[in-house]
Amino acid sequence: MALETWVAFLAAACLISISPGAGVVSCLGAGLRFGLARAMWNIYGLITGILFVLVIVAAGLGALLAASTIAFTVVKWLGVAYLVWLGVQQWRAPALPVDANAAGSELGGARRQLYWRGFLVNATNPKGIVFMLAVLPQFIDPARPLVPQYAICGATLMATDLVVMTAYTAFAATA
Repeated sequence: MALETWVAFLAAACLISISPGAGVVSCLGAGLRFGLARAMWNIYGLITGILFVLVIVAAGLGALLAASTIAFTVVKWLGVAYLVWLGVQQWRAPALPVDANAAGSELGGARRQLYWRGFLVNATNPKGIVFMLAVLPQFIDPARPLVPQYAICGATLMATDLVVMTAYTAFAATA
């Protein structure tokens, strides 16, 4: 991948990460409720979810989902159902003070739970798959080996998302 192409992709990755969406809401909620240190597990899950979507797109399944109305609709409604379920869980959760020293399971903030919550937010987001389908091909040179290009794009997306989501979470944790 040429340096100019990578810099352009870095700019796009920054804009993708900064734009509000389900991941930002997830980070803000986790930061408010659990503080930065524990909420980092949510961010790790979000980043793994991005990697999962990237692999789907790179493998061509994203094109299949975009071409199949039924498959896209199923994925879309799974994502909607998961986000509604998260909202209901948050709504029904008792109001508890943030305590950085409390055990994670007392607040529903066990590392594993936060990680999987973050992963599912990004992995079930059909907008992410369609967006990757629209953005990634513009930066991939089909005449060059594809795996290294996708690896560079994936690492760039994960790094920018780590920085941006950490900033959102830290902001929320200070509230």
